[in-house]
Amino acid sequence: MHMADALLSPAVGGIMLAASAGAIAYSAYKCKDDLDEKKIPLMGVMGAVIFAGQMINFTIPGTGSSGHIGGGILLAALLGPFPAFLVISTVLLIQALFFADGGLLALGANIWNMGFYACLLVYPLIFKPIVKKGFTPRRIAVAAILSVTIALLGGAFSVVIETLASGITELPFTAFLGLMMPIHLAIGIVEGIVTAGVLVFVYKMRPEILESSLINKKISSGLSLKKVSVTLLIFAALLGGGFSLFASSNPDGLEWAMNGVAGTTQIIATGGVHENAADVQKTTAVLPGYGFKSTDGQGSAAGKSVAGLLGGGLTLLLAGGTGYIIYAVKRKKEKSA
Repeated sequence: MHMADALLSPAVGGIMLAASAGAIAYSAYKCKDDLDEKKIPLMGVMGAVIFAGQMINFTIPGTGSSGHIGGGILLAALLGPFPAFLVISTVLLIQALFFADGGLLALGANIWNMGFYACLLVYPLIFKPIVKKGFTPRRIAVAAILSVTIALLGGAFSVVIETLASGITELPFTAFLGLMMPIHLAIGIVEGIVTAGVLVFVYKMRPEILESSLINKKISSGLSLKKVSVTLLIFAALLGGGFSLFASSNPDGLEWAMNGVAGTTQIIATGGVHENAADVQKTTAVLPGYGFKSTDGQGSAAGKSVAGLLGGGLTLLLAGGTGYIIYAVKRKKEKSA
């Protein structure tokens, strides 16, 4: 559900950038108190997992469409809502800058649509109340499927509102909404099942991770998360470097809905802001479309594997580094006080 720049006017794109920047700043501020330092390495690892996971589109049977995980609920359940929002923001930033996945003007909208609802709204209001009486595989599954689906539908609805506010006449509100919501309902159910599976796996390995996020309590200093982190890091490498080669080639839910309404998956936008954003992205994108530039991102298994591993590594460094910087600032202020 990565929006391209052409789907937004400069005004709407700017508003969404400001809104997401505010949410990022607030999340970083809250992390000064809420961030569990033992989970900082896990922030990096989970960033790599989500980056790799988003490369793998799964087919939605009978539709000709596909979807990929958003990852917000998974991140929030493992890290807590505010660290999770910072991690999903780093994932989307790396994707836009280095792989031209989602526009730069649309970056704020993509962060809001894929991160805000899941991490800062649905996780505390829906996921937590379902599991507050105690974690069981059944409760985790119900909470994950319901939360992921609602968060994804919220993001899909926002896409429609943002295109409407941008005056994209090729995508009339009623027709676009009528396709966006049902296809993302289907995608949400599949992602919810995947999220439930990962959370149950982690809970059985180290239940303290989910429990600490639920009650905002730091994990005991004597408890090691190394085994979980290494397992998830290997999982991320396998996803990005190998399984991504088998991703569905069908258009994703947004592209499918656009094609159903406008007859195309690409809308052309002209103007200085859009052209400048495109020029910047051409310069920064080392592997556009998750492939080598010489192949325009098409037809290269090696290019996709390299993109998966490189992107996962960059996200690991940025997401984990963000956590370490926040923790270092917190420690410095504590010492000075």
